[in-house]
Amino acid sequence: MTVTAERKSAIIADNARASGDTGSPEVQVAILTERITNLTEHFKTHAKDNHSRRGLLMLVNKRRSLLDYLKKKDAERYTALIAKLGLRK
Repeated sequence: MTVTAERKSAIIADNARASGDTGSPEVQVAILTERITNLTEHFKTHAKDNHSRRGLLMLVNKRRSLLDYLKKKDAERYTALIAKLGLRK
């Protein structure tokens, strides 16, 4: 369910705006998207895991907040990010 260190490094490298960038909204959203995808797969076999479902909802809300912030600050970066990650809206 968690993102491995190698996978996280790859996500950071793909979405970083500069070298050593780990805190930009693009990187944060990409990591959250990976975690959300992993949890969604988890729920296909563990449908009654409500404790993890609460965590999933918190991750989705956090990602939504970061996307709203990015849209407000720079709409061009926002549209590029949702196209790259394949998100709706």
